[in-house]
Amino acid sequence: MTTSPSEPAARIGGAQETGAQVEPVVRDSAGIARYRHEAICAVLRVTDGRLAVLLSTRVSPPFAGLHTLPSGAVEPEETLDQAVLRHLAAKVDVAGLAHLEQLGTQSDPHRDPAQRTIGTGYLGLMQASNEPHLPDGAGWFDVDELPAMGFDHAAVVARAIERLRAKLSYTNLGFALAPDEFTIGELREVYVAALGHDVSATNLQRILTRRGQLEATGAKHPVGSKGGRPAQVFRFVDRTLVVTDPFAVLRPD
Repeated sequence: MTTSPSEPAARIGGAQETGAQVEPVVRDSAGIARYRHEAICAVLRVTDGRLAVLLSTRVSPPFAGLHTLPSGAVEPEETLDQAVLRHLAAKVDVAGLAHLEQLGTQSDPHRDPAQRTIGTGYLGLMQASNEPHLPDGAGWFDVDELPAMGFDHAAVVARAIERLRAKLSYTNLGFALAPDEFTIGELREVYVAALGHDVSATNLQRILTRRGQLEATGAKHPVGSKGGRPAQVFRFVDRTLVVTDPFAVLRPD
């Protein structure tokens, strides 16, 4: 952490030593504490029929060897959105993100044992059909079987899942997880994975059609080995977030 030459700072206080180098609190000439601010993103995607989050193994202390979300400091000339996109770009092709929104602020004084840090969490969504290249040490992890995580990143994941599941009930946010085109059966699999409970394909189609969010492409899916009729192929009408029905909830059957 650095201070501007025009704002002489006195270093006083400090975090409790936890094995990592502790950086004391920095205060400006008026005695106001200056804290590090970081952006954190939980990127969610449906993979192999399960809702998964992007994590990487941390190689330096604190929490070396544990898993963390893409995150890092917000630079003085950056907005929060610019910072989170920069840190995401180091882990995944951000052009593949279908949706990004701010979740909230993590402000526990002890969330970072090395120094006083404020964190702003984000939810990012990626389509199930997107297979981005990931760097060494990064991977997709089932949200129901998360490994040990550093900092308070497990809480950010939990908040991201809660936000996603809530918004799937009253918005068209499924567009950010589903492929560009799909059968109703394929769309149901995405919603079941994301919501964490069963959903009727008939009910799902009825609700999204009533909301004006599904349209047929005119194409049909080839008949599989089990026979039956060719399935219609659909797509979302809107590929940006739309509040479609604030009173509707997709509940377990």
